[in-house]
Amino acid sequence: MGNAVPGAHITLARDNQSQSQPQSPPRQALSGDDGQFSFTNVAPGPFELTVTAPNFAPQTISGTLHSAEFQIVPRITLALATVVTQVRVEPQAEIAEAQVKQEEKQRALGFVPNFYVTYEPDAVPLAPKQKFQLAWRTTVDPVTFGITGAVAGIEQADGTFSGYGQGAQGYGKRYGAAYADLVSGTFIGSAILPSLLKQDPRYFYKGTGTVRSRLLYAIANSVICKGDNKRWQPNYSAIGGSLASGAISNFYYPAQNRNGAALTFETALIGIGASAGANVLEEFVIRKLTPNLPNHNSAVQEN
Repeated sequence: MGNAVPGAHITLARDNQSQSQPQSPPRQALSGDDGQFSFTNVAPGPFELTVTAPNFAPQTISGTLHSAEFQIVPRITLALATVVTQVRVEPQAEIAEAQVKQEEKQRALGFVPNFYVTYEPDAVPLAPKQKFQLAWRTTVDPVTFGITGAVAGIEQADGTFSGYGQGAQGYGKRYGAAYADLVSGTFIGSAILPSLLKQDPRYFYKGTGTVRSRLLYAIANSVICKGDNKRWQPNYSAIGGSLASGAISNFYYPAQNRNGAALTFETALIGIGASAGANVLEEFVIRKLTPNLPNHNSAVQEN
């Protein structure tokens, strides 16, 4: 048993079946509150009733009315219309690719790479290809070469890694070692291990809460990260990347400046500390210096 449909539109079509008379025009009626309707003074002969109503599929019945006959048509049941709406669900890979393209445009002061931070509160996890893409873009960026050159210059001025000597040759060796450290640390800690361990190498900007909560969040993110399952977990990738990079550096640092395991752990601790400092800058400073961020991020509160 269904409910009555008031206000349904009923069309009565007739065929006079006669070539000497024009076909009768259709007659119209609306169903009442009880769903009933009627037509009077209907000439005998074949007829067709079409019932339509919003949100229902049209229903048609036909019959024949005989002379001097009063006919009650069977109950007409209307079925809900099936509305097919095409909705394109964008695959996560496409969403992630769009977010990565945005991140590759992020540059503090308009030129310093700021690729490894997302201002999307619920950013889509990256595919392995995209993790390697960010690592590659970082290591071949012109600003990266410039910063590496500055680091090598400071090391030469301080006499760091004395086994490299001085002069152009010593500077070149320091430059190569600094760049090798960066490449190995970036690819192992931000691409290879995150792909294997299913972890996200990016910093997820917080932007809300007290200064203390944001400071602790930034520092903690040097040893924790979001997994591809969007849950927080120990940042095995970054820590492992620092250790691996430190271990690899023993192969090209001067023999007198190598210290085996001590140098490896020292390099790892320096990497973790540098990451904590960079995160604090990301949370409180760099966003303000990064132009052309998406408009929907402008609503993030900064305390």
